[in-house]
Amino acid sequence: MNTSDLLTRALQLEWLTAEEGVFLFENAPTTELMFVANKLRQHHVPNNKVTWIIDRNSNTTNVCIANCKFCNFYRRPGHGESYITTIDEYRQKIDEMFELGGEQLLLQGGHHPDLGLGFYTNLFRQLKDIYPNLKLHALGPPEIAHVAKLEKMSHYDVLAALKDSGLDSLPGAGAEILSDRVRRLISKGKCGGEEWLNVMRAAHKLHLTTSATMMFGHIETNLERFEHLTEIRQVQSEKPADAKGFIAFIPWPFQDEDTILKKIKRARNAVTGDEYVRMIALSRIMLPNIKNIQASWLTVGKQVAQVCLHAGANDFGSIMIEENVVSAAGAKFRFTADGIQQAIREAGFEPQLRNQQYEARMIPAHIKQQELDHSTMIVD
Repeated sequence: MNTSDLLTRALQLEWLTAEEGVFLFENAPTTELMFVANKLRQHHVPNNKVTWIIDRNSNTTNVCIANCKFCNFYRRPGHGESYITTIDEYRQKIDEMFELGGEQLLLQGGHHPDLGLGFYTNLFRQLKDIYPNLKLHALGPPEIAHVAKLEKMSHYDVLAALKDSGLDSLPGAGAEILSDRVRRLISKGKCGGEEWLNVMRAAHKLHLTTSATMMFGHIETNLERFEHLTEIRQVQSEKPADAKGFIAFIPWPFQDEDTILKKIKRARNAVTGDEYVRMIALSRIMLPNIKNIQASWLTVGKQVAQVCLHAGANDFGSIMIEENVVSAAGAKFRFTADGIQQAIREAGFEPQLRNQQYEARMIPAHIKQQELDHSTMIVD
């Protein structure tokens, strides 16, 4: 193997093997990876626009029996700090989100042992009755697998019921690393890697748009990272021809602050800015059948995320009106609507507000006025 041949093949949209991806990760100069990934980005998204979204990441509950070793957010059943979000609380959150220009609720929670399919279908119907224009980007494969086990139903039937009650799209949550060796060590209570992929296969058959993620930089090997990418690529290739399938891929580094994984397994977030840029570039190279690659400014900060826009990424994600899970493990960066647009412009691109389907949205008039009134960016 040599890097020149592999990068030439990548430019021709050929599928590289996991082993070839590892070879590039370990041997190719960052500048060459960025150059090729940027060319591929221009092929998939041939314009100078970088998309972003206004949404709110809220939680149905913090009760969870999965016991993930990287999560500081969950509480065990019966814990004094446990909660299930009420309709009145959703009203307050959603009203605020609409006021800030958002239209989508990214709604996730934990593996609550008492919340089955009826809870979620009733919740989704209530929210859509109150807010007919609300978009629900909700749950994730591990939660779908958990509900399916509780109800003794197939993934397909659970997803069909949720779609019928108002689910618009399925996030790529809970992928972490799809290797079962890794999952047994960091998230034993969650579904295995193949089940995660099978939930997504079922979602695609139902024409539910999904996204895919990867949390890396803990106990996985380089090969396991790239096997993760090739498995996602394979599932995307199996989707119905008229389905969008995985509309985006979002990798981010493990956030280690006060996590059990750091204390017991001595896993630390040692991912440098250069390594993150390389992984963004290689995500674009390894995933020629996924159109959008998102840079996770929430976990790597403004400057590194800006570089990623020249390394294959074409999306800057959400301003994150609310985010509780990753922040609980140490992610501290924040953006306002004007701030995220300014960051995109500073990197040499044109910001474009989007929805979850990556369709362009007009910026609400009151948000435009805020931009005129407030030209500063919040990045704590």
